[in-house]
Amino acid sequence: MLKKPSLTRPSLRLMLAAGLFASLSVAAAAQAPGSHPSQYPQLPTETPAHFHPVPQNLGYTRRVVEIPMRDGTKLNTVIVIPNGAHDAGIVLERTPYDADRFASRAREARDVILHAGFIHVYQDVRGKYGSQGDYIMNRYVRGPLNPTPVSDATDAYDTIGWLAKHVPQSNGRVAIMGISYDGFEALMGLVHPNPALKAAVPENPMVDGWIGDDWFHHGAFREQMMPYIYSQEATRANTIHWFQPYHDDYTMYLKAGNPSVLAAEYGMGQLGFWNKIVNNPSYDKFWRDQAVDKILAKEPLNVPTMLVAGEWDQEDIYGALAVYRALYAIPGNRHNLYLTLGPWYHGQEAAEGTHLGAIQFGSNTSAYFRRHILLPFLAQHLDGGRNAHLAHVTAYLTGADHWEHLQSWPSCPGDCAIRRQPIYVQAHHGLGFQPPQPPAGDGYDQYISNPATPVPYRPRPVPPAETRTWPEWLVGDQRPAQARPDVETYETPVLTHAVRLSGRPLVHLVASTSGTDSDWVVKVIDVYPQDDARQPQMSGYELAVSMDIFRGRYRKSFSHPSPLTPNAQLTYRFHLPAADHVFLPGHRIMVQIQSSWFPLYDRNPQTFVPNIFKAKPSDYVEATQRIYHTPEHATYITLPLAERQ
Repeated sequence: MLKKPSLTRPSLRLMLAAGLFASLSVAAAAQAPGSHPSQYPQLPTETPAHFHPVPQNLGYTRRVVEIPMRDGTKLNTVIVIPNGAHDAGIVLERTPYDADRFASRAREARDVILHAGFIHVYQDVRGKYGSQGDYIMNRYVRGPLNPTPVSDATDAYDTIGWLAKHVPQSNGRVAIMGISYDGFEALMGLVHPNPALKAAVPENPMVDGWIGDDWFHHGAFREQMMPYIYSQEATRANTIHWFQPYHDDYTMYLKAGNPSVLAAEYGMGQLGFWNKIVNNPSYDKFWRDQAVDKILAKEPLNVPTMLVAGEWDQEDIYGALAVYRALYAIPGNRHNLYLTLGPWYHGQEAAEGTHLGAIQFGSNTSAYFRRHILLPFLAQHLDGGRNAHLAHVTAYLTGADHWEHLQSWPSCPGDCAIRRQPIYVQAHHGLGFQPPQPPAGDGYDQYISNPATPVPYRPRPVPPAETRTWPEWLVGDQRPAQARPDVETYETPVLTHAVRLSGRPLVHLVASTSGTDSDWVVKVIDVYPQDDARQPQMSGYELAVSMDIFRGRYRKSFSHPSPLTPNAQLTYRFHLPAADHVFLPGHRIMVQIQSSWFPLYDRNPQTFVPNIFKAKPSDYVEATQRIYHTPEHATYITLPLAERQ
């Protein structure tokens, strides 16, 4: 538990002395004759009473307006117009992160939208920064969760309609785009869209906060998101920031014991969204009804839409592809549906893209996306007619390090097809494409999971999520985890030919626990040669290709958790995030299995309690975990392998 700093006796004496000195100084000043400043000679001020800026030739003009919504609420909107713009398309970004600050990017070369000749518009969502109204995290569409006449979808509709009519330099054609939360806002523009909306580019969008985006993954709470919730909800303009006296997040969260204890230390019970998380730990109606992929699947896709996903998105790795799957399942949507899958962290397509952590790509993948995919897509739909001739899917194949142009995802070019192939956990920590043989021993591997010493998700000291290295953790070297006794590791022999993975691996884990609840973390890893002649700095590197966590209580139902039967062989099935990756000859495929991933995710007590947010210290117990690998109880991961026909 966090402790407030106490005053020592020396510091207390210093404070008393300082207070006495200040009191004496004030008294002396009050008694000093002729101490009024006006009685002394004054130097002339160097600041004019009214400064009149000289207009600069910035290449654009900036217009700030308050756009009225249907309920009368006015939303702060910054319109940035290139000089000489005429019949220009409009690109709208709706954000909870300060439209005025975002609009300042107009001065920078990275505002590719403005420099391409489009009108760039930023808008504060209702309740944030300069906009009126009340703020609700990912405000729900109208329905059971939102009986009011307004939502993010209606605000997008009203804003687009206003812009199409009131920006004389435009042609009345609008696109909506954005990254992360702004990507969610772009998706909201597709719910009963305004007729003036001609294109959408949702990038790394928040889609389902329980299944696999910001707040939970398969029921395990992402407690390192607590500082974000704190600063995002405490004030309209994010003026109160999370402060912690720890350099190591592992220490801070472990001392607190439970996320609710830490939340109480920071007064988070005052925050509406935090209370919603605590009161809805399972995939109930609250989460299901706001899952954007489910919402969009209920209506046709009439607006050309390009979803953008990052293969190593450390925050919202689930959302973009979940929406793609939901929309692609309806054949009438496919004409308007596009996807870009890049080798990026969260939002890296808008930054520098030659590398991610230690992984080098050999080219600027982000610049390629902006120049050859994003801008042609916008030009086609905002300029009215120029066909960009884009493939419906543009995917970057990591390992081989090149772009491919496909009709759908997952798929592969030419005479290639996707085949579902299990890779099996085997005795003696082996891994292979052949089913396990009858065991000579017990037919399982065993480890002790201790909540007092959970497995860190990255080497300690674990930095907070706001730090510079946060985007790199998904590509971090997995060798430190392999060295722990509470992580089971399975590995193939050295590959003699390339193995291509394109799609979502499906875990089929047969395991037991001595407890009544358990978490299971499964990782698919590319192990580089121990002496890599191509990239010596990568020798022995263990690159995570796809990994995720599953909370055991949801084995039967995401909505209705139930205790696990102690020491029973139970089957857990769940998808890992999608990958488009080649394991090269000379590499190995590795699988790691463990029962904690801390402090990225909260600890499982390993004792079933109705709500883990309310677990007591006595609920956290050691558990004996067993991973089975017999013909009757095989543990395997079904890999979507791309192979030539």
